[in-house]
Amino acid sequence: MRVATILDSIDAGSIALPEFQRGYVWNREQVRSLMLSLYRKYPVGSLLVWITPTESAMARGPGDLAPGVVKLLLDGQQRVTTLYGIVRGRPPKFFDGNGQAFMGLHFHLEDEVFEFYAPAKMEADPRWIDVSALIKSGLASAVQRILADPRLNAEAQRYINRLNAITTIADVDLHIEEVVGTDKTLDVVVDIFNRVNSGGTKLSKGDLALARLGAIWPQVREEMKARLTKYEQAGFYFRLEWLLRAVNAVLTGQAFFTALERVSSDEFKAALQKTERRIDSILNLIAGRLGLDHDRVLGSRYSFPLLARYLELRGGQLADHRERDRLLYWYIHTLLWGRYSGSTETVLAQDLNLVAKPDGALDRLIARLRQVRGDLRLQPGDFLGASRGARFYPLLYMLTRVWQAKDWKTGTPLHSHLLGSMSRLELHHIFPRSQLKKRGLKVSERNALANFTFLTKETNLEVSDRLPTEYLPEYAKKNPGVLESHWIPMDPKLWEVDRYVDFLAARRDLLAKASNEFLESLLGGDLPAGAEDRATVISADGAPVRNAAREQEDRVIEECRSWLQARGLPTGDRNYELIDPNTGEALVTIDLAWPEGLQEGLSEPVALLLDEPGDLQEAVAGEGYRCFTDVEAFQDFVQGHALGSDEDEEDDAPTTRESWSHRTEEVALKAVDDVLAMVNAVTTTRFGVRYQLNFRKHFIGLSDGSRSRNFIYFKPRRRFLRIAPRLGANDATGWLTRLDAAGAKADVRDGRLRVNVAFGDFARLQPLLDEIVTAATMTEHTV
Repeated sequence: MRVATILDSIDAGSIALPEFQRGYVWNREQVRSLMLSLYRKYPVGSLLVWITPTESAMARGPGDLAPGVVKLLLDGQQRVTTLYGIVRGRPPKFFDGNGQAFMGLHFHLEDEVFEFYAPAKMEADPRWIDVSALIKSGLASAVQRILADPRLNAEAQRYINRLNAITTIADVDLHIEEVVGTDKTLDVVVDIFNRVNSGGTKLSKGDLALARLGAIWPQVREEMKARLTKYEQAGFYFRLEWLLRAVNAVLTGQAFFTALERVSSDEFKAALQKTERRIDSILNLIAGRLGLDHDRVLGSRYSFPLLARYLELRGGQLADHRERDRLLYWYIHTLLWGRYSGSTETVLAQDLNLVAKPDGALDRLIARLRQVRGDLRLQPGDFLGASRGARFYPLLYMLTRVWQAKDWKTGTPLHSHLLGSMSRLELHHIFPRSQLKKRGLKVSERNALANFTFLTKETNLEVSDRLPTEYLPEYAKKNPGVLESHWIPMDPKLWEVDRYVDFLAARRDLLAKASNEFLESLLGGDLPAGAEDRATVISADGAPVRNAAREQEDRVIEECRSWLQARGLPTGDRNYELIDPNTGEALVTIDLAWPEGLQEGLSEPVALLLDEPGDLQEAVAGEGYRCFTDVEAFQDFVQGHALGSDEDEEDDAPTTRESWSHRTEEVALKAVDDVLAMVNAVTTTRFGVRYQLNFRKHFIGLSDGSRSRNFIYFKPRRRFLRIAPRLGANDATGWLTRLDAAGAKADVRDGRLRVNVAFGDFARLQPLLDEIVTAATMTEHTV
């Protein structure tokens, strides 16, 4: 079928996109490649369509379908959408993605290349032709332009032949394979789709269930996404498939999505509202009773369908605090042991069967845990984990709240500082990482879970990087009992840095004892003194309780997600738990992850890890992820790979490797010595060159070679330096105030102070920059 006919059929509603198809994911490089292949008359593959009756067709997007039958695209969406966007100059009605990927495509008459519009580069060169305008207006007007321009008419015939090759792209025939027959049910078609798209993202059972629901309730995705947005506003990040699984459990009592096949739209709407209320209650229970009031420490997300079903069977009300606490006892153990980290559907189906009959349901759930785990008492060795990615990190946070650990400086209970946000609390290393590093301990040893506690920012800054032998006696004398409230071993000999390993072992014993005491009080229904409900994350009317001030890391991540959303890209999974496929154990919690890639099925998995030790980065990379520890570097990657563009470049910046090598590399290399001399003149830290001559970003990076990642960017075309040392968040904010007063352009992201310094201002700001770099090399946060 001719390309032009295919596009006309889309406008007529006789070719459409099935509801279960994912959105448009191609980038500009793929668009250019397709157009170049068509221009050169290379084969670009066939299409696959499913011919199905219009009345039962589940198509995406607005607009009426043609009567009789409709052809739903199973394979070829990216190619057809690209061609439609270029030929019509607008996306098709079923479009869902980043429209900038195919807008503004131009063709160079002499070089025969396709590139996207760059004003400074193209406006002065009449050989650049707008491809969409050419196809829409036809060959005649373009020919007249060539003949009228003395700069072009000498090569008029050659250029006209090339223009003709572009205008005839709409006449190219694409072979179409058809899936037809009464035996081709939706399940069969999805299986065909998955087999054809063997190199791409497979459709899940959840996708299939949503496709069926979309046929009877077109607004189902929007309604479910509205609930997820509400939870995001309260600081919790869930996936669409997770909510669908919870609704399925509440409505049918089943784990498998096939249970939704015979559900009516009214039944599903009512179940969605009920599920929302049950999840609201669960979040408030966990936040209020356990203190787990933000996403980083929530854990065991796939226990929520079971918890929601349990509440639904009891009319949304638990009998008393004893039933509540025993239910939370079960929840904590599913979190600690990764009950739902493996075969979620199978395990959830087993547990849902256990609660089908109300009498004795909790006894059966807890008995099943014991059957799987054996002894449910915690052992000191369970606290051997490292980093905030460990499953026992939320338990440490929970103990701090429920046992009312006290701030060392003020002696006040820390739970009052945690309400609704972590913004007034900091994770504290009892033995400073910088001191441990000096003694040759590995990253995992420095970041041992038993070396963590929580303090107010004020106290954390006061402690700084002093050793326990120096500061612990001060606080013990000033506020008796505050150290014990953090399960600090009180033998002063263990506070010596040479006894660090012994300190960790002793503290693991104390943490295990405190954990077991609290868990046994939940199981026995004994409410510990002062452990009353103390947090609400969803209000009584179902509205999110917004945090007055979020952690800086949360702000950085949300800004990054908003940046992605504005570009039509997936915003990633917050706090994604990466599971070891062999053991089922959690390897690390990733701040922001794209397990299927930024372009699902077309790119590798991507991870954004902020302020995590190097060994965890290596673990994530070992699972096939491209890892980023800096938002700016991540955004550079997105611009160059997912979007095929560079927002930071000037309009006349080089866009080909050839032009880069001739116009920029020489300038960059010549500047290296000058940049090093300027930087090394203002600091005792000796920077070395770690330059990257990239034809898109063309910058020089300077590093001090340590994990502090104190580095400086130099962009030759912009003539400025960017100095970006990592500091404590509070320190960085203080420097920002001084820089603002000095008239410097600066901001703070992820504890990193970023200062853009124009060459003309370098001498004036030299003393201040010297202070900043020196401070960064001395602080604990540079490790």
